[in-house]
Amino acid sequence: MDSVRPAAVAGAFYPDDPVQLDGDIADLLDGVASFDPPLRFPKALVVPHAGYIYSGAVAARAYDELAPGRGIVKRVILLGPTHQVAVRGLALPAALSFATPLGNVPVDQAALRLVADLPQVVASDAAHQFEHALEVQLPFLQKILGEFSVVPIAVGRASAQEVVQVIERLWGGRETVVLISTDLSHFHAYDEARRIDRSTITRIASLVPDISHEEACGATPLNGLIAFAGARKLSLRLLSACNSGDTAGGKAQVVGYSSFALYDGSNVALQDAGPVLLATARGAIEHRLGLRAAPPGTIEPAWLRHTAASFITLTRDGQLRGCIGSLAATRPLGVDVAENALAAAFLDPRFQQIEGKEWPQVSIEVSVLSRPKSIRFADEADLMAQIVPNEDGLILECEGRRGTFLPQVWESLPDKNQFMAELRRKAQLPPETRLARCKLMRYRVTKWKEGAARAA
Repeated sequence: MDSVRPAAVAGAFYPDDPVQLDGDIADLLDGVASFDPPLRFPKALVVPHAGYIYSGAVAARAYDELAPGRGIVKRVILLGPTHQVAVRGLALPAALSFATPLGNVPVDQAALRLVADLPQVVASDAAHQFEHALEVQLPFLQKILGEFSVVPIAVGRASAQEVVQVIERLWGGRETVVLISTDLSHFHAYDEARRIDRSTITRIASLVPDISHEEACGATPLNGLIAFAGARKLSLRLLSACNSGDTAGGKAQVVGYSSFALYDGSNVALQDAGPVLLATARGAIEHRLGLRAAPPGTIEPAWLRHTAASFITLTRDGQLRGCIGSLAATRPLGVDVAENALAAAFLDPRFQQIEGKEWPQVSIEVSVLSRPKSIRFADEADLMAQIVPNEDGLILECEGRRGTFLPQVWESLPDKNQFMAELRRKAQLPPETRLARCKLMRYRVTKWKEGAARAA
């Protein structure tokens, strides 16, 4: 193989045009009906590997879960079965990078050296040359993570314990995610496949490493991860499951798909996150006001480095005193909260800057946004039927203009028509602007609010 392993299944399993591919992945991610707060991301994933029209939605659910790790995850250990070439052991490529229509992904050479001395690890360009199980994951990873390196391992005839040994050496810290590529049962009738896959999913969820290759084509790396997860006491969550009869295929012979996320013990409970985020916002403002020295050099919680978007709302005597935030997750949550707190206090054009003498009467609310998802609608009536009052925050984009309302705005604008009319006005759009011409996105928030304002 040359130094770059070319894309083998672009144009077949997924589009070979980069613009179309980027758009298709964005659409699949937008279709994920999950609005979890981005306070954690998985240490390992199980993801299907069929063509995107068949299993792309199930895969997207897993990658949506990984999104808060952007900027943190720099290495992906990618293990999947060999479909084209038989090989004994776990095969590494000689290529220095893997190509997709979205660009080249470098192969982590240092990681390869960490496992090269294991007897079950072999070198085989042939095992990788036409293999789709690993390749189809790369465009999703490029879209979600940005820059990262990959450790592509094609798993042939091997034992689960041999897989465990490789995972142990490569497990690393928060910079590393392990991804197992596997589909479930193959070519059974729809109802029979559902019965088989339900049993398989139940055993995976129970961390029972006895999956057969008739139940999952990637059974060997899957069983290795399950065994490793049981020993490490990782928690596991089923994210999505279906089969090709539910997506783009007939029901006479179907292939099953599922995605799982596995977590280590570094997650934070929502009740514990709130005080930290409120203290971050308050500390940033008080430092700017000269009311406190710069905070001492402490090790911040790891989850504050997750990529996330936030809004900071300031109130005084129950009245709005400033509100600034981010709609796109582009920087670490701790940074986003601190910068938005400063903007709400000193840069909101609707208000005078906060002054030290009034600061004790000001209360802070921190809202952490889920990833915004596009709303697909046939017409305005369909859109209005889909909107969920008191839960949906909405982003309205039209003619180069944009406005948003947090879910909290429903408290003062409970009527959908009035809510949307005011959102048009906030976006500086004419009242007669037809929503059918606009792009609408929704998000949810997890929010924490200080109690009574602090006494002077």
